[in-house]
Amino acid sequence: QVQLVESGGGLVQAGGSLRLSCAASERIFSNYAMAWFRQAPGKEREFVAAIKWSGDRTYYADSVKGRFTISRDDAKNTVYVQMNSLKPENTAIYTCAADRRGLGSRRSSQYEYWGQGTQVNVSS
Repeated sequence: QVQLVESGGGLVQAGGSLRLSCAASERIFSNYAMAWFRQAPGKEREFVAAIKWSGDRTYYADSVKGRFTISRDDAKNTVYVQMNSLKPENTAIYTCAADRRGLGSRRSSQYEYWGQGTQVNVSS
């Protein structure tokens, strides 16, 4: 099974930036899609961003467009999300996920592999 490990979370003030990383335990092939989801306290899990390895296509939740950027490093088997202009409401546990079918879906049920999550706290 593919193992995913997130890192880069922490505490940041509103308006600040963080870059999260998601490292895979084995090679992620070019047809896999990768995504970031988040879950705030007392809230449901929501889609943040997705990237397809093939064609490097990206997708974003409306709430993060223009502020977040998802990217990949094939040589390192790693996916990133650069988060700029962070807001207090972005406080959540951010989790990466992988879909071997490469669909790049907004639905969490479409992803087979999940990391443990990394905490992001944005202060007012």
